[in-house]
Amino acid sequence: MDHITLLVAVVIVTALAFDFTNGFHDTANAMATSIATGALGPRTAVLVSGALNVVGAFLSTEVAKTISGGIVDDSLVSPGMIFAGLVGAILWNLVTWLAGLPSSSSHALFGGLTGAVWVGAGSHGVHFDKVVEKVLIPAVASPVVAGLAALIATYLAYRLTQRARKDSVTKGFRLGQIASASLVSLAHGTNDAQKTMGVITLTLISAGALGHDAGPPAWVIGSAGLAIGLGTYIGGWRIIRTMGKGLTEIQSPQGFAAETASTTVILTSAHLGFALSTTQVASGSILGAGLGRRLAEVRWGVAGRMVVAWLITLPAAAVVGGLAASVVTHGGDIGTIVVALVGAALAAGIVVISRRNPVHAGNVNDHHEVNVRTTAPAHVGTAA
Repeated sequence: MDHITLLVAVVIVTALAFDFTNGFHDTANAMATSIATGALGPRTAVLVSGALNVVGAFLSTEVAKTISGGIVDDSLVSPGMIFAGLVGAILWNLVTWLAGLPSSSSHALFGGLTGAVWVGAGSHGVHFDKVVEKVLIPAVASPVVAGLAALIATYLAYRLTQRARKDSVTKGFRLGQIASASLVSLAHGTNDAQKTMGVITLTLISAGALGHDAGPPAWVIGSAGLAIGLGTYIGGWRIIRTMGKGLTEIQSPQGFAAETASTTVILTSAHLGFALSTTQVASGSILGAGLGRRLAEVRWGVAGRMVVAWLITLPAAAVVGGLAASVVTHGGDIGTIVVALVGAALAAGIVVISRRNPVHAGNVNDHHEVNVRTTAPAHVGTAA
């Protein structure tokens, strides 16, 4: 424990804070469709999802090893760089949560970490071949695969049940959704909680507390699982609304198909060590399920904004992580304090703005889209 300096402790706490934001940012991946179809009540859904995220964190460590020893050179990384990267990831998570956009927490982390290491250690500190293999290729392929699987499954579900009574079909698939949504939560914990495990393990390696190529210790696995589980229980209601009601009107057979497709893709990737975006997988599945119901209406405007968020997540988080790393690298302890204070102030400001247009368990299914207004409309004040 002599290697656990104050800076290392701060980085570990910041990593767990990111894990918490990852949890509430990605609750929608597992439970948006079940909440939208009425298969589970909002509060029950986030409780089940939170508990299963914790369980999923203990099932595998392959993704954690990809983070701790894959995309960056752990011999060149310092705790300060990791701290800077986490600040970039947390801020991007909060910005997209405020806008109700289901962007990728995973890519925010990869972007923040890559930008920070690039600035702090040079381009040779980043394994760009691994970034392409383990991050970018899965980012493109996973939502397409999940979407096609969900489209086919939805089409078959409606074909096979077309002669059955509608209320019986709805009831049966709602029951099925309880199981399928639970499996998505389990898979999410298996994939996303490991990313924070990998970051903490990387921090411990850079501080000399663990040897190179070491896996995450048990206390790291447990704390990361609890942090993401607690964040999931808090519920990212803004993003749940967008994914459950914003992309397409989801019926219970579609919800079951989407969740089953998401689970299959996420668990397969976790086994292979691909640190993919569970948000992109879930979104692709929902789009596929929407198209599978006789080409039902899909709100392409919402889908387009989501894709734009996906495209800019990596570079945006990398820029913030790089700027933060520059301050930390050149400013030492003072620079670290400055980055921490600025990051905390910006996070607090985002939370305050969110309270102007609150979304919660009671109104999550009310509207199709979440619109955040930060200024008054131009016509306000013109009336008598």
